[in-house]
Amino acid sequence: MKRNKKTHLLGVGLDTDGEKRITQADKFSILGGTEETHEVMTETAIKTFEELKKRGKELDDADVAELADIIHKSTPRK
Repeated sequence: MKRNKKTHLLGVGLDTDGEKRITQADKFSILGGTEETHEVMTETAIKTFEELKKRGKELDDADVAELADIIHKSTPRK
């Protein structure tokens, strides 16, 4: 029996300001963090999936090193 593989990106913000934040999308979830951290992680996830799409790939298709590079380049800089 062939199993359907479903890959999901999970971001967890470990800093807190007492608020509970959850952002869910089809292929990623962002949990926790301060407002700023949560926004940065969400933007990073969105840009990561945009870059994967430009490369004609899904999350399942990218190897760990490639994904790490994309995430690093997709993270907004201050």
